[in-house]
Amino acid sequence: MNGADTAWMIVATALVLFMTLPGLALFYGGLVRSRNVLSVFMHCYAIACLMSILWFAFGYSIAFGGAESPLWGGLDKMFLQGVTIDSLSGTLPEILFFAFQMTFAIITPALIVGAYVERIGFGFVLLFSSLWMLLCYAPVVHWVWGGGLLADGTLFAEPVMDFAGGIVVHETAGLAALILVLFLGPRREKTKPPHNPGMVMIGAAMLWVGWFGFNGGSQLAADAGAAMALTVTHLSAAAASLTWALWEKIKFGRASLVGIVTGTIAGLASVTPASGFITPIQALIIGGVAGILCQEGVNFIRNKVGVDDTLDVFAVHGVGGIFGTIMIAAFGIGSWASQLGSLVVVGLYTTVVTVVLIMICKALTSLRVDHETEVNGLDLAVHGERAYDITS
Repeated sequence: MNGADTAWMIVATALVLFMTLPGLALFYGGLVRSRNVLSVFMHCYAIACLMSILWFAFGYSIAFGGAESPLWGGLDKMFLQGVTIDSLSGTLPEILFFAFQMTFAIITPALIVGAYVERIGFGFVLLFSSLWMLLCYAPVVHWVWGGGLLADGTLFAEPVMDFAGGIVVHETAGLAALILVLFLGPRREKTKPPHNPGMVMIGAAMLWVGWFGFNGGSQLAADAGAAMALTVTHLSAAAASLTWALWEKIKFGRASLVGIVTGTIAGLASVTPASGFITPIQALIIGGVAGILCQEGVNFIRNKVGVDDTLDVFAVHGVGGIFGTIMIAAFGIGSWASQLGSLVVVGLYTTVVTVVLIMICKALTSLRVDHETEVNGLDLAVHGERAYDITS
C-alpha cells in the first residue's frame, strides 16, 4: 500500500460523491419547474443510497470479481466476500478502490434522471435504476476497466482507451436516457424556463470541482498523471464554457448563465475519456469543439427531432462522451478500430438491455404519473412536500 496514493484516492472518492450529492441534484433541480424540484432531489438521493447497497451486494463483483471471463466478473466478491482490510488493489486498499468505483456506480444512473424529470413514476425510477446499474453498467465496467472483452483484445487488436468513463459512464447513460424518453413521451408543457438559474450555476460549479476527483482519481495514484488529468479537465471545461456562450451569442444575440454552465458540463464530459492521455493543448481543442458540438446536439434533439430529453442528457453527456472517445483516435493516441468498435459494441448492448428493462419495469410499476399529478407537480403529489412556501 502506498500512503500518498491512498490519501489522494480517499479525497477523490469524496469528490465524486459530491458530484451527485449535492452537485447533480442542484444542477438538475434548478433546471426544472419549482413544483418538481424536490422530486429531482429525491431521485438523486434515493439512487445514491440504493446504488451504494447494490454495488456492495452484486455490482462490484460483476465489474471487478475474480472470474476470468471477458463478459463479467462473476459473483465471487458478492457482499465483498474475501475483501479484508489488508486486501490490495494495486497500491490501494481494495476497500478504497471499491468505494471509489461505487461513486461512479451512483452518478451514472443519476445522470439519466435529467432526461425523465417532471413526469416519471418514482417506483419506476428505483426499479429501473437498480436493474440497469447491475445488468448494463456493471458488465460494461468489466469489459473496459475490469479486464474484459474490450480491455484484453478479445474483440479488437488493441484495448479500448477510456480513462474515466466516456464510454462506461457517458455513452451508456446518454443512450439509456434517450431510449427512456422515447418510451416515456414528452411533457405536456415543454416551454417553461428553469425555475432557478442560480441553483443551476451552483450545481454546475460543484460538478466542476468534483470532476477533479472523477478524472484525476481515475489515475488511481498521487502522481504527475493525476495532476495532468486534473489540469486538462479544467482547461476543457473552461474552453467549452466560453465557446458555448460565444455560439449562443452569435445565434441568439445573448449569452445566458444556464448556457455557459451547460457548456462547462459538455467540456467535462467530452474530456473524461481522454483526460489521462492528452496534453493541455489537446484539452483546449476538445473543450472548444464540445461547447459548439453539444449545443448543436441540444438543438437537433430538442428542435429538429422533437424528443423531450428534458435536461439534454444525451446531447451533453452522450454526445460529449462519444466525441471525446473518438478524439483519442483522432489525436493518434488510440486506434480507430478499438475506439469506434467499442462505441458500437457498448451502444448496441446498452440499447438492447435498456429496452428490455423498460419493458419489464413497465409491467411491474407505472412508467408515467397520471395527468393530474403531472399538472400539479410531483413534489406535492408524490412526496407530500413543497420546495417553497409561496404564502410567506
